[in-house]
Amino acid sequence: MLKKILIGALAIIGLTTAFIWSPKANDNVVNLYSYRQPFLINPLLEAFTGETGIDVNVVYVKKGMLERLKAEGDNSPADMVLTADVGRLNDMLEADILQPVSSSEIDANIPAQYRHPDGMWFGLTVRGRIIFASKERTDTGEVLSYADLAKPSLRGRICTRSGKHIYNVSLIASVIAHNGEDNAQTWLSGVRDNLARKPQGNDRAQAKAIFEGECDYAIANTYYMGKMETNEKKPEQKQWADAVRVIFPDQTSNGTHVNVSGAAVTKSAKNADNAARLIAFLSGDRAQKIYAEQNFEYPVKSGIALHPVVASWGTFKADSIDLAEVAKYRATASRLVDITAYDLGPQNGS
Repeated sequence: MLKKILIGALAIIGLTTAFIWSPKANDNVVNLYSYRQPFLINPLLEAFTGETGIDVNVVYVKKGMLERLKAEGDNSPADMVLTADVGRLNDMLEADILQPVSSSEIDANIPAQYRHPDGMWFGLTVRGRIIFASKERTDTGEVLSYADLAKPSLRGRICTRSGKHIYNVSLIASVIAHNGEDNAQTWLSGVRDNLARKPQGNDRAQAKAIFEGECDYAIANTYYMGKMETNEKKPEQKQWADAVRVIFPDQTSNGTHVNVSGAAVTKSAKNADNAARLIAFLSGDRAQKIYAEQNFEYPVKSGIALHPVVASWGTFKADSIDLAEVAKYRATASRLVDITAYDLGPQNGS
């Protein structure tokens, strides 16, 4: 049986509220904090429990997971965390609240570039940071790379969310990793000058802006395209998706920047072995198929069929750089956003 505990706004109430369960070592259980949403995670955890007999207690977190784990320290009930973006995993690593996992099964499932070299965290799904392009107002070949987004010919034609958002910080960090800090700053300044408006909204909002004619190009994660294309409850999002085509940047060079959702075992884990079993399950065939079907993500394990919508975008070359290496430059990337005043939008006279 899957034991579910749904707690919203954890950052607000979590630091002052006692936890509902009292985990004990050697219990047939895993205690989990998850940034990932219930619609996706529940089927995975139910399948794990059915296969292993290990119950999963889960708290679904909107924000504040790191702060909670730091405050709880060794007394934290959490054995394991699930989150999106290597940045959050790296923040936990730097806060010294994770412990290593050694598993030949996990290593066989997850390519080396998508897991920490010392087993401190593991990627479970892959998403590309792609470019949306207006079908009506752009020419094929005009933009083929992230570097092209800084071309002067694109003045006033680009929309993005905040440069400080974790997805964009990781993209900028990857540019630093490949090209160095100075070149990355020059590139980011060029993109800033090409913005049609101050950075705002989420990735869906960028597709909407293209649909409405506010800009011609935008940066977004792949899975947002799938969510918009299939959104029966909000048909206007289908219109946004239909207005854009997908560009996988840098196909003749480094490849498209990718990131992961991932998992890690906490240093305070009372059930670390069970947590490692859950990570192994989530990286295996059955769970990877569920991930692919539920959230329009790319399975981290090879040989798993893609969702038909995802497959319709075509194949692409992903950047093969280790995400642990990219994560080293996140602080520098965030600083470059400040130095370039990226979030203020295009500068006077640009």
